[in-house]
Amino acid sequence: MARLRQLPEADLDAIRLVQDPKFPRWLKQVTATGGCAHPVHLSGSTATLDATTGEILQHYDTRNEPCERLLVRCRNRRATVCPACSRLHAGDTYHLVRAGLLGGKNVPATVRHRPRLFVTLTAPSFGAVHRAGEPCRPRRDGGTCEHGRPRGCGTVHVPDASAVGQPLCPDCYDYTAHVLWHAHASKLWDRFVIDVRRRLASSVGLVQSHFARYARLSFTRVAEYQKRAAVHVHAVIRLDGANGPDDEPPAWATTDLVADAVWASARRVMVRTPYSPAAGELALRWGVQVDARPLHADGDGPDDDAVAAYVAKYVTKGASETGAGTDRPLTTRTDIESAAVSDHVRALMRACWRLGGLPEYGPLNLRAWVHNLGYRGHILTKSRAYSTTYAALRAERAHHMGHVDIPQAVIERDWRYVGSGHTPGAALIAAGVAEDIAHNRAAAAESLQAGGDVT
Repeated sequence: MARLRQLPEADLDAIRLVQDPKFPRWLKQVTATGGCAHPVHLSGSTATLDATTGEILQHYDTRNEPCERLLVRCRNRRATVCPACSRLHAGDTYHLVRAGLLGGKNVPATVRHRPRLFVTLTAPSFGAVHRAGEPCRPRRDGGTCEHGRPRGCGTVHVPDASAVGQPLCPDCYDYTAHVLWHAHASKLWDRFVIDVRRRLASSVGLVQSHFARYARLSFTRVAEYQKRAAVHVHAVIRLDGANGPDDEPPAWATTDLVADAVWASARRVMVRTPYSPAAGELALRWGVQVDARPLHADGDGPDDDAVAAYVAKYVTKGASETGAGTDRPLTTRTDIESAAVSDHVRALMRACWRLGGLPEYGPLNLRAWVHNLGYRGHILTKSRAYSTTYAALRAERAHHMGHVDIPQAVIERDWRYVGSGHTPGAALIAAGVAEDIAHNRAAAAESLQAGGDVT
Protein backbone atom coordinates (compact mmCIF):
# COMPACT_ATOMS: atom_id res chain seq x y z
CA MET A 1 0.00 0.00 0.00
CA ALA A 2 2.90 2.35 0.76
CA ARG A 3 4.27 1.74 -2.72
CA LEU A 4 0.87 2.55 -4.25
CA ARG A 5 0.85 5.90 -2.49
CA GLN A 6 4.19 6.75 -4.11
CA LEU A 7 2.77 6.28 -7.62
CA PRO A 8 1.71 9.34 -9.62
CA GLU A 9 -1.93 10.38 -9.28
CA ALA A 10 -2.74 9.31 -12.85
CA ASP A 11 -1.39 5.80 -12.26
CA LEU A 12 -3.32 5.42 -9.03
CA ASP A 13 -6.49 6.57 -10.76
CA ALA A 14 -5.90 4.12 -13.63
CA ILE A 15 -5.50 1.25 -11.14
CA ARG A 16 -8.77 2.27 -9.48
CA LEU A 17 -10.57 2.24 -12.83
CA VAL A 18 -9.21 -1.15 -13.86
CA GLN A 19 -10.33 -2.70 -10.59
CA ASP A 20 -13.89 -1.42 -11.02
CA PRO A 21 -16.37 -4.21 -11.97
CA LYS A 22 -17.78 -2.02 -14.74
CA PHE A 23 -14.35 -1.31 -16.27
CA PRO A 24 -14.92 -3.56 -19.36
CA ARG A 25 -18.06 -1.60 -20.25
CA TRP A 26 -16.31 1.73 -19.61
CA LEU A 27 -13.40 0.66 -21.80
CA LYS A 28 -15.86 -0.30 -24.54
CA GLN A 29 -17.32 3.22 -24.38
CA VAL A 30 -13.86 4.80 -24.57
CA THR A 31 -12.99 2.59 -27.54
CA ALA A 32 -16.24 3.58 -29.26
CA THR A 33 -15.15 7.23 -29.01
CA GLY A 34 -11.81 6.34 -30.62
CA GLY A 35 -9.98 7.30 -27.44
CA CYS A 36 -11.38 10.85 -27.48
CA ALA A 37 -9.33 13.07 -25.14
CA HIS A 38 -12.28 15.21 -23.98
CA PRO A 39 -15.48 13.18 -24.37
CA VAL A 40 -18.86 14.70 -23.60
CA HIS A 41 -20.77 12.96 -20.80
CA LEU A 42 -24.51 12.52 -21.36
CA SER A 43 -27.24 11.10 -19.18
CA GLY A 44 -30.65 10.02 -20.41
CA SER A 45 -32.43 7.56 -22.63
CA THR A 46 -33.59 6.82 -26.16
CA ALA A 47 -36.66 4.80 -27.15
CA THR A 48 -37.62 3.70 -30.66
CA LEU A 49 -41.37 3.15 -31.03
CA ASP A 50 -43.50 1.65 -33.77
CA ALA A 51 -45.32 4.62 -35.31
CA THR A 52 -48.58 2.65 -35.65
CA THR A 53 -48.84 0.50 -32.54
CA GLY A 54 -46.63 2.42 -30.12
CA GLU A 55 -44.70 -0.77 -29.36
CA ILE A 56 -41.18 -0.18 -28.00
CA LEU A 57 -38.78 -1.61 -30.59
CA GLN A 58 -35.51 -0.49 -28.99
CA HIS A 59 -34.66 1.14 -25.69
CA TYR A 60 -31.42 2.45 -24.21
CA ASP A 61 -30.87 4.05 -20.80
CA THR A 62 -27.67 5.24 -19.17
CA ARG A 63 -28.77 4.05 -15.73
CA ASN A 64 -26.99 0.77 -16.43
CA GLU A 65 -23.78 2.44 -17.62
CA PRO A 66 -20.67 3.16 -15.51
CA CYS A 67 -21.43 6.30 -13.47
CA GLU A 68 -24.79 6.33 -15.31
CA ARG A 69 -23.19 8.18 -18.24
CA LEU A 70 -22.65 7.75 -21.95
CA LEU A 71 -19.41 9.05 -23.49
CA VAL A 72 -19.55 10.63 -26.94
CA ARG A 73 -16.84 12.23 -29.06
CA CYS A 74 -15.94 15.89 -28.54
CA ARG A 75 -15.43 16.21 -32.35
CA ASN A 76 -12.76 18.88 -31.90
CA ARG A 77 -10.82 19.30 -35.13
CA ARG A 78 -7.59 20.52 -33.44
CA ALA A 79 -4.86 17.93 -33.02
CA THR A 80 -3.52 19.86 -30.02
CA VAL A 81 -6.88 19.46 -28.23
CA CYS A 82 -7.95 15.94 -29.21
CA PRO A 83 -5.68 13.85 -31.47
CA ALA A 84 -8.30 11.11 -31.87
CA CYS A 85 -11.12 13.37 -33.07
CA SER A 86 -8.78 15.47 -35.21
CA ARG A 87 -7.69 12.34 -37.11
CA LEU A 88 -11.32 11.48 -37.76
CA HIS A 89 -12.04 15.05 -38.84
CA ALA A 90 -9.04 15.03 -41.17
CA GLY A 91 -10.29 11.82 -42.76
CA ASP A 92 -13.76 13.29 -43.27
CA THR A 93 -12.24 16.44 -44.76
CA TYR A 94 -10.11 14.38 -47.13
CA HIS A 95 -13.15 12.53 -48.46
CA LEU A 96 -15.21 15.73 -48.63
CA VAL A 97 -12.58 17.50 -50.74
CA ARG A 98 -11.71 14.43 -52.81
CA ALA A 99 -15.37 13.79 -53.72
CA GLY A 100 -15.55 17.26 -55.22
CA LEU A 101 -12.43 16.55 -57.28
CA LEU A 102 -12.89 12.96 -58.42
CA GLY A 103 -16.50 12.09 -57.59
CA GLY A 104 -17.98 9.64 -55.14
CA LYS A 105 -20.24 10.20 -52.12
CA ASN A 106 -23.17 10.85 -54.52
CA VAL A 107 -21.02 13.16 -56.67
CA PRO A 108 -20.63 11.96 -60.30
CA ALA A 109 -17.15 10.98 -61.47
CA THR A 110 -17.53 13.36 -64.43
CA VAL A 111 -16.55 16.29 -62.16
CA ARG A 112 -12.89 15.38 -62.67
CA HIS A 113 -13.22 16.58 -66.28
CA ARG A 114 -14.67 19.98 -65.35
CA PRO A 115 -12.66 23.22 -65.18
CA ARG A 116 -10.94 22.98 -61.78
CA LEU A 117 -8.32 25.10 -60.05
CA PHE A 118 -6.28 24.92 -56.85
CA VAL A 119 -6.10 28.54 -55.75
CA THR A 120 -3.98 30.24 -53.09
CA LEU A 121 -4.77 33.77 -51.91
CA THR A 122 -2.53 35.49 -49.38
CA ALA A 123 -2.79 38.43 -47.01
CA PRO A 124 -1.12 41.70 -48.07
CA SER A 125 2.06 42.98 -46.45
CA PHE A 126 1.66 44.79 -43.16
CA GLY A 127 5.39 45.35 -42.76
CA ALA A 128 8.71 43.65 -43.50
CA VAL A 129 9.25 40.31 -41.72
CA HIS A 130 12.15 37.87 -41.60
CA ARG A 131 12.06 35.15 -44.27
CA ALA A 132 13.60 31.68 -44.60
CA GLY A 133 15.71 30.28 -47.41
CA GLU A 134 17.79 32.83 -49.32
CA PRO A 135 19.36 35.83 -47.60
CA CYS A 136 16.46 37.27 -45.64
CA ARG A 137 16.20 40.90 -46.79
CA PRO A 138 19.53 42.00 -48.26
CA ARG A 139 19.99 45.75 -48.75
CA ARG A 140 23.01 47.23 -50.47
CA ASP A 141 22.52 50.62 -48.90
CA GLY A 142 21.87 49.30 -45.41
CA GLY A 143 20.10 52.05 -43.55
CA THR A 144 17.75 52.11 -40.62
CA CYS A 145 14.06 52.86 -40.19
CA GLU A 146 12.74 55.87 -38.30
CA HIS A 147 12.92 53.81 -35.12
CA GLY A 148 16.63 53.13 -35.56
CA ARG A 149 16.35 49.48 -36.58
CA PRO A 150 18.03 47.97 -39.69
CA ARG A 151 15.83 47.93 -42.79
CA GLY A 152 17.46 44.75 -44.04
CA CYS A 153 18.75 41.36 -42.88
CA GLY A 154 21.39 39.30 -44.66
CA THR A 155 20.99 36.15 -42.55
CA VAL A 156 19.94 32.89 -44.19
CA HIS A 157 17.29 31.66 -41.76
CA VAL A 158 16.35 27.99 -41.56
CA PRO A 159 12.56 27.43 -41.96
CA ASP A 160 11.96 26.74 -38.25
CA ALA A 161 14.10 29.63 -36.96
CA SER A 162 12.30 31.68 -34.31
CA ALA A 163 13.00 34.89 -36.25
CA VAL A 164 11.07 33.76 -39.35
CA GLY A 165 7.79 35.65 -39.62
CA GLN A 166 8.77 38.23 -37.00
CA PRO A 167 8.86 41.93 -38.04
CA LEU A 168 12.17 43.58 -38.74
CA CYS A 169 10.77 46.54 -36.79
CA PRO A 170 7.70 45.96 -34.60
CA ASP A 171 7.12 49.72 -34.39
CA CYS A 172 6.88 49.97 -38.19
CA TYR A 173 4.54 46.98 -38.47
CA ASP A 174 0.87 47.83 -39.09
CA TYR A 175 -0.80 45.70 -36.42
CA THR A 176 -4.09 47.55 -36.78
CA ALA A 177 -4.37 46.73 -40.50
CA HIS A 178 -3.36 43.11 -39.83
CA VAL A 179 -6.14 42.58 -37.26
CA LEU A 180 -8.77 44.38 -39.34
CA TRP A 181 -7.79 42.39 -42.43
CA HIS A 182 -8.34 39.18 -40.44
CA ALA A 183 -11.71 40.44 -39.25
CA HIS A 184 -12.83 41.09 -42.84
CA ALA A 185 -11.11 38.13 -44.57
CA SER A 186 -14.32 36.09 -44.87
CA LYS A 187 -16.14 39.07 -46.37
CA LEU A 188 -13.25 39.58 -48.78
CA TRP A 189 -13.59 35.93 -49.87
CA ASP A 190 -17.33 36.36 -50.45
CA ARG A 191 -16.64 39.42 -52.61
CA PHE A 192 -14.00 37.46 -54.50
CA VAL A 193 -16.38 34.58 -55.35
CA ILE A 194 -19.11 37.00 -56.47
CA ASP A 195 -16.65 38.89 -58.64
CA VAL A 196 -15.35 35.67 -60.27
CA ARG A 197 -18.92 34.81 -61.29
CA ARG A 198 -19.46 38.29 -62.68
CA ARG A 199 -16.23 38.21 -64.68
CA LEU A 200 -17.05 34.80 -66.12
CA ALA A 201 -20.43 36.10 -67.25
CA SER A 202 -18.98 39.26 -68.78
CA SER A 203 -16.21 37.36 -70.56
CA VAL A 204 -18.75 35.33 -72.59
CA GLY A 205 -21.25 38.13 -73.14
CA LEU A 206 -23.80 37.11 -70.53
CA VAL A 207 -25.80 39.47 -68.38
CA GLN A 208 -24.28 38.99 -64.92
CA SER A 209 -27.61 38.20 -63.30
CA HIS A 210 -28.15 35.40 -65.88
CA PHE A 211 -24.93 33.52 -65.07
CA ALA A 212 -26.72 31.02 -62.80
CA ARG A 213 -28.88 29.91 -65.74
CA TYR A 214 -25.83 28.52 -67.52
CA ALA A 215 -23.17 27.60 -64.95
CA ARG A 216 -22.46 27.18 -61.23
CA LEU A 217 -19.22 27.95 -59.44
CA SER A 218 -18.48 25.58 -56.56
CA PHE A 219 -15.62 25.65 -54.09
CA THR A 220 -14.15 24.49 -50.82
CA ARG A 221 -11.54 26.54 -49.00
CA VAL A 222 -9.31 26.20 -45.95
CA ALA A 223 -7.64 29.01 -43.99
CA GLU A 224 -4.02 28.60 -42.90
CA TYR A 225 -1.86 30.81 -40.69
CA GLN A 226 1.48 31.76 -42.21
CA LYS A 227 4.68 32.21 -40.22
CA ARG A 228 3.93 35.94 -39.95
CA ALA A 229 0.62 35.01 -38.24
CA ALA A 230 -1.43 36.17 -41.23
CA VAL A 231 -4.13 33.97 -42.70
CA HIS A 232 -4.00 32.86 -46.29
CA VAL A 233 -6.52 30.76 -48.18
CA HIS A 234 -6.21 27.53 -50.18
CA ALA A 235 -9.26 26.74 -52.29
CA VAL A 236 -10.47 24.21 -54.84
CA ILE A 237 -12.71 25.91 -57.39
CA ARG A 238 -14.82 23.99 -59.93
CA LEU A 239 -17.19 25.15 -62.68
CA ASP A 240 -20.28 23.01 -63.36
CA GLY A 241 -23.47 23.38 -65.32
CA ALA A 242 -26.46 25.28 -63.94
CA ASN A 243 -27.61 22.33 -61.79
CA GLY A 244 -24.25 21.73 -60.16
CA PRO A 245 -22.16 18.53 -60.32
CA ASP A 246 -24.91 16.55 -62.11
CA ASP A 247 -24.89 19.02 -65.01
CA GLU A 248 -22.18 19.48 -67.64
CA PRO A 249 -20.88 23.05 -67.98
CA PRO A 250 -21.49 25.00 -71.21
CA ALA A 251 -19.02 24.71 -74.07
CA TRP A 252 -17.47 28.10 -73.30
CA ALA A 253 -16.46 26.99 -69.80
CA THR A 254 -12.72 26.34 -69.87
CA THR A 255 -10.04 26.15 -67.21
CA ASP A 256 -8.20 29.11 -68.74
CA LEU A 257 -11.34 31.21 -68.60
CA VAL A 258 -11.83 30.44 -64.90
CA ALA A 259 -8.14 31.08 -64.18
CA ASP A 260 -8.27 34.49 -65.88
CA ALA A 261 -11.33 35.41 -63.82
CA VAL A 262 -9.62 34.30 -60.60
CA TRP A 263 -6.50 36.36 -61.30
CA ALA A 264 -8.50 39.46 -62.21
CA SER A 265 -10.85 39.21 -59.22
CA ALA A 266 -7.98 38.62 -56.78
CA ARG A 267 -6.42 41.92 -57.89
CA ARG A 268 -9.68 43.86 -57.97
CA VAL A 269 -11.90 43.04 -54.99
CA MET A 270 -11.74 45.23 -51.91
CA VAL A 271 -13.49 45.67 -48.57
CA ARG A 272 -13.55 49.01 -46.73
CA THR A 273 -13.50 49.13 -42.95
CA PRO A 274 -15.82 51.42 -40.97
CA TYR A 275 -14.29 54.83 -40.40
CA SER A 276 -12.49 55.15 -37.08
CA PRO A 277 -10.79 58.23 -35.58
CA ALA A 278 -8.06 55.84 -34.42
CA ALA A 279 -7.40 54.08 -37.74
CA GLY A 280 -9.26 56.00 -40.43
CA GLU A 281 -10.88 53.99 -43.23
CA LEU A 282 -8.84 51.12 -44.61
CA ALA A 283 -9.17 49.52 -48.05
CA LEU A 284 -8.45 45.81 -47.56
CA ARG A 285 -7.33 43.61 -50.46
CA TRP A 286 -5.66 40.28 -51.16
CA GLY A 287 -1.89 40.16 -51.23
CA VAL A 288 0.12 40.25 -54.45
CA GLN A 289 1.10 36.57 -54.12
CA VAL A 290 -1.72 34.74 -55.90
CA ASP A 291 -1.55 31.23 -57.34
CA ALA A 292 -4.12 29.46 -59.53
CA ARG A 293 -3.02 25.99 -60.66
CA PRO A 294 -5.19 24.02 -63.09
CA LEU A 295 -6.17 20.52 -62.02
CA HIS A 296 -6.27 18.19 -65.04
CA ALA A 297 -7.74 14.70 -65.18
CA ASP A 298 -4.73 13.49 -67.23
CA GLY A 299 -2.38 14.18 -64.33
CA ASP A 300 -0.83 17.33 -65.82
CA GLY A 301 -0.88 19.40 -62.66
CA PRO A 302 -1.18 18.89 -58.88
CA ASP A 303 -2.41 15.43 -57.93
CA ASP A 304 -6.05 15.41 -56.81
CA ASP A 305 -5.40 13.09 -53.86
CA ALA A 306 -2.46 15.25 -52.78
CA VAL A 307 -4.64 18.37 -52.87
CA ALA A 308 -7.30 16.66 -50.74
CA ALA A 309 -4.65 15.48 -48.26
CA TYR A 310 -3.11 18.97 -48.18
CA VAL A 311 -6.42 20.58 -47.24
CA ALA A 312 -7.18 17.85 -44.67
CA LYS A 313 -3.80 18.39 -43.02
CA TYR A 314 -4.35 22.07 -42.42
CA VAL A 315 -7.92 21.74 -41.17
CA THR A 316 -6.69 19.97 -38.01
CA LYS A 317 -4.08 22.58 -37.12
CA GLY A 318 -4.95 24.89 -34.26
CA ALA A 319 -3.66 28.41 -33.82
CA SER A 320 -1.29 27.30 -31.06
CA GLU A 321 0.27 24.61 -33.28
CA THR A 322 1.19 27.19 -35.92
CA GLY A 323 2.36 29.69 -33.31
CA ALA A 324 -0.32 32.16 -34.40
CA GLY A 325 -2.52 32.30 -31.33
CA THR A 326 -4.14 29.96 -28.83
CA ASP A 327 -6.77 27.25 -29.16
CA ARG A 328 -8.96 28.71 -26.42
CA PRO A 329 -10.52 32.17 -26.05
CA LEU A 330 -8.72 34.81 -23.99
CA THR A 331 -11.12 36.85 -21.91
CA THR A 332 -8.90 39.42 -20.16
CA ARG A 333 -5.80 41.50 -20.80
CA THR A 334 -4.04 39.36 -18.21
CA ASP A 335 -4.73 36.28 -20.36
CA ILE A 336 -3.00 38.00 -23.28
CA GLU A 337 0.09 38.87 -21.26
CA SER A 338 0.42 35.34 -19.85
CA ALA A 339 -0.23 33.48 -23.13
CA ALA A 340 2.64 31.31 -24.41
CA VAL A 341 3.07 33.17 -27.72
CA SER A 342 5.74 35.21 -29.48
CA ASP A 343 6.08 38.98 -28.98
CA HIS A 344 4.70 39.48 -32.51
CA VAL A 345 1.57 37.44 -31.81
CA ARG A 346 1.14 39.13 -28.42
CA ALA A 347 1.27 42.53 -30.14
CA LEU A 348 -1.48 41.35 -32.52
CA MET A 349 -3.57 40.19 -29.57
CA ARG A 350 -3.14 43.56 -27.86
CA ALA A 351 -4.19 45.34 -31.04
CA CYS A 352 -7.21 43.07 -31.34
CA TRP A 353 -8.21 43.80 -27.73
CA ARG A 354 -7.69 47.56 -28.17
CA LEU A 355 -9.70 47.74 -31.41
CA GLY A 356 -12.40 45.56 -29.89
CA GLY A 357 -13.04 48.27 -27.33
CA LEU A 358 -13.85 50.93 -29.98
CA PRO A 359 -17.57 51.41 -30.69
CA GLU A 360 -17.08 51.63 -34.47
CA TYR A 361 -15.68 48.09 -34.47
CA GLY A 362 -18.27 46.71 -32.06
CA PRO A 363 -20.04 44.55 -34.70
CA LEU A 364 -16.75 42.73 -35.36
CA ASN A 365 -16.73 41.37 -31.78
CA LEU A 366 -12.95 41.40 -31.88
CA ARG A 367 -12.33 40.68 -28.21
CA ALA A 368 -14.06 37.32 -28.59
CA TRP A 369 -11.56 36.46 -31.34
CA VAL A 370 -8.33 37.62 -29.72
CA HIS A 371 -7.09 34.00 -29.62
CA ASN A 372 -7.46 33.88 -33.45
CA LEU A 373 -5.91 37.35 -33.90
CA GLY A 374 -9.22 38.74 -35.12
CA TYR A 375 -9.92 36.07 -37.73
CA ARG A 376 -13.63 35.27 -37.38
CA GLY A 377 -14.20 32.78 -40.18
CA HIS A 378 -14.38 29.00 -40.18
CA ILE A 379 -11.18 27.12 -40.93
CA LEU A 380 -12.97 25.21 -43.73
CA THR A 381 -16.01 26.30 -45.71
CA LYS A 382 -17.58 25.05 -48.92
CA SER A 383 -20.35 25.96 -51.30
CA ARG A 384 -23.49 23.86 -51.10
CA ALA A 385 -23.04 22.01 -54.41
CA TYR A 386 -19.30 21.29 -54.15
CA SER A 387 -19.61 17.78 -52.70
CA THR A 388 -20.98 15.89 -49.72
CA THR A 389 -21.27 17.20 -46.15
CA TYR A 390 -19.74 16.30 -42.80
CA ALA A 391 -23.20 15.25 -41.61
CA ALA A 392 -23.59 12.84 -44.53
CA LEU A 393 -20.14 11.35 -43.90
CA ARG A 394 -20.96 10.83 -40.23
CA ALA A 395 -24.28 9.20 -41.11
CA GLU A 396 -22.51 6.90 -43.56
CA ARG A 397 -19.98 5.94 -40.89
CA ALA A 398 -22.75 5.25 -38.37
CA HIS A 399 -24.53 3.05 -40.93
CA HIS A 400 -21.28 1.19 -41.60
CA MET A 401 -20.92 0.55 -37.86
CA GLY A 402 -24.39 -0.98 -37.74
CA HIS A 403 -26.45 1.99 -36.57
CA VAL A 404 -29.42 1.63 -38.92
CA ASP A 405 -32.65 3.61 -39.01
CA ILE A 406 -35.86 1.68 -38.57
CA PRO A 407 -38.50 2.72 -41.13
CA GLN A 408 -41.87 3.97 -39.89
CA ALA A 409 -40.56 4.45 -36.36
CA VAL A 410 -40.72 7.31 -33.88
CA ILE A 411 -37.67 8.07 -31.76
CA GLU A 412 -38.11 9.66 -28.35
CA ARG A 413 -34.98 11.15 -26.79
CA ASP A 414 -34.32 12.56 -23.35
CA TRP A 415 -30.71 13.62 -22.89
CA ARG A 416 -28.87 16.10 -20.72
CA TYR A 417 -25.25 17.21 -20.47
CA VAL A 418 -23.57 16.17 -17.23
CA GLY A 419 -19.89 16.85 -17.84
CA SER A 420 -16.87 16.37 -20.10
CA GLY A 421 -13.27 15.21 -20.10
CA HIS A 422 -11.43 12.43 -18.26
CA THR A 423 -9.93 11.88 -14.85
CA PRO A 424 -6.09 11.64 -14.93
CA GLY A 425 -6.12 7.84 -15.05
CA ALA A 426 -8.90 7.71 -17.61
CA ALA A 427 -6.94 10.15 -19.80
CA LEU A 428 -3.95 7.77 -19.76
CA ILE A 429 -6.07 4.80 -20.80
CA ALA A 430 -7.91 6.80 -23.49
CA ALA A 431 -4.60 8.01 -24.94
CA GLY A 432 -3.44 4.40 -25.16
CA VAL A 433 -6.65 3.39 -26.92
CA ALA A 434 -6.27 6.26 -29.42
CA GLU A 435 -2.64 5.29 -30.06
CA ASP A 436 -3.57 1.63 -30.65
CA ILE A 437 -6.33 2.59 -33.10
CA ALA A 438 -4.00 4.93 -35.00
CA HIS A 439 -1.30 2.22 -35.13
CA ASN A 440 -3.75 -0.40 -36.40
CA ARG A 441 -5.04 1.95 -39.11
CA ALA A 442 -1.51 2.78 -40.22
CA ALA A 443 -0.62 -0.92 -40.34
CA ALA A 444 -3.76 -1.69 -42.36
CA ALA A 445 -2.96 1.12 -44.80
CA GLU A 446 0.61 -0.14 -45.24
CA SER A 447 -0.70 -3.66 -45.82
CA LEU A 448 -3.10 -2.46 -48.50
CA GLN A 449 -0.38 -0.44 -50.18
CA ALA A 450 2.02 -3.36 -50.11
CA GLY A 451 -0.65 -5.59 -51.64
CA GLY A 452 -1.25 -3.02 -54.38
CA ASP A 453 2.48 -2.81 -55.12
CA VAL A 454 2.69 -6.59 -55.50
CA THR A 455 -0.17 -6.74 -57.96
